[in-house]
Amino acid sequence: MKLRSRPLDTSEEADRIQTEIYRAMTPERRLRLGFEASETSRQLQAAGVRFRHPEYSDEEVRLAVTRINLGDELFLKVYPARKLIVP
Repeated sequence: MKLRSRPLDTSEEADRIQTEIYRAMTPERRLRLGFEASETSRQLQAAGVRFRHPEYSDEEVRLAVTRINLGDELFLKVYPARKLIVP
């Protein structure tokens, strides 16, 4: 079994404590945290797109974030009629 590497900005002690906390959580709680982290990531991506392109509509921001997450090839398969909006 491969051991995960510790983040470079985290001390060994902090990493150990965090691992213990996650192991003590129920699977449902860990899953909920994962969904929350994913949503936070999308919100940060959307804020970045809005900062770079204040002229974008909400729909354009949503499509730009979708493009970031899917990549160009999959984005064009999912949205063949849409242009590649600049994220």
